[in-house]
Amino acid sequence: RRVCRGRGAVVAISDFTIIRRSLRARLFSTVTTVAMVAISVALLLVLLSMRDAGKQAFARGSGNMDLLISRDASPLVSVLNGVFYANSPRNPIGWNKYEQIAQSQPWAYALPVQQGDSYMGLPVMATVRDFFFYFQPNRGQYFETKGDGDFFRGTFEVVAGSEAARRARLAIGDEIYLTHGVAQEGHVHKEFVYTVVGILKPTGSAHDRAIFANLEGAWVVHAQDRRAVELGEGTTTTVDDLVEADRLITGIYAKVHTREGRAVSAALQGTFDALRRDTSITVANPANQIKQLFSIVSNIDQVFLGMAVVVMVSSGIAIMLALYNSMEQRRRQIATLRVLGCSKGRIFSLVITESAVIGVLGAAFGVGVSVVGGIIVAGVMKSELGIDIDPGIDPRWTLVVVAGTVALASVAGVVPAVGAYKTSVARSLRPIG
Repeated sequence: RRVCRGRGAVVAISDFTIIRRSLRARLFSTVTTVAMVAISVALLLVLLSMRDAGKQAFARGSGNMDLLISRDASPLVSVLNGVFYANSPRNPIGWNKYEQIAQSQPWAYALPVQQGDSYMGLPVMATVRDFFFYFQPNRGQYFETKGDGDFFRGTFEVVAGSEAARRARLAIGDEIYLTHGVAQEGHVHKEFVYTVVGILKPTGSAHDRAIFANLEGAWVVHAQDRRAVELGEGTTTTVDDLVEADRLITGIYAKVHTREGRAVSAALQGTFDALRRDTSITVANPANQIKQLFSIVSNIDQVFLGMAVVVMVSSGIAIMLALYNSMEQRRRQIATLRVLGCSKGRIFSLVITESAVIGVLGAAFGVGVSVVGGIIVAGVMKSELGIDIDPGIDPRWTLVVVAGTVALASVAGVVPAVGAYKTSVARSLRPIG
């Protein structure tokens, strides 16, 4: 509590009371300025926090896989399609080629996968049962089923990812028909009934929104179309009817043998270089391609961060203008405080403090908005891409942004504070009219 001494009286009033009444007297201007500061703080925090969380989320999915082999147009496209289910790969690999690649190296695993089918718009990955026991969607974490579920054993059995099961409302024992192609354009194969035998526990990766089917079953389904043309409708296809042209895959998940305790094998680079000599295939290192993806995205990040900084600076200017414009209306109030004994220094500090309070209020509301925004962004990423992003706001960035906001608001108050400091008592207390 500060004391202003007038003639024959001592008036005690706190700075906080003066500031609070000043803000209430200009309520609309105060709320608008605080809202502008809050939006800039929230935008900056969401961008900074989601950028780091996004990198961690995209690192999941490729898990312990060293190489992804396909016939996609480029390694990056191969990873986006084969790991994140962006699109169905267009160019298949024959089974003979797969066996050649599988036997060319002493792999820890070389797992065939086939994409191109769907169920209710959800991607279907056909593979072998070993896929669940060798491939880790996150390093150190294998696939697990919920409850009494199991991984497929029969030809026409499927296992649903956690997000896929939620979206399609699947339960163990349900019977479904798979679609060749996307749901809107594809052909539903009602000749073959698939049974859901397992629901996977969440992995936080894009695999959560996929349905996994037996590879031989997928071959049979696709061979049915060929045999229907050759032999007529009513033909029933079995595994025994498959020919070499039916045994196609779209990718190979591969891992090089690694010494215990090491995440990456020393032989990985040599294996990668040897496979790249074969121009008929595309060889991708998912970890490197994800880094490349974020190096591309980082340029866009910088644009958004720049925009957020501009918005924050604009909010600082808005604080300055709001306070400066209010000075003309407050000159009599300031002159009255001077008459009551308040020093010029105190008047100066009151305006600076008022500006800082606006910054504090804006930063506080901005943090709250950023938390809500982070939850919304995480929900969209999980719903659309099946990628699990931590919606939490990084406390380190929060402290930096909040401190910077308050500092910027304080600086914005310097110009109106100087105006208040120079206010003439005699001129400001002249009778009006």
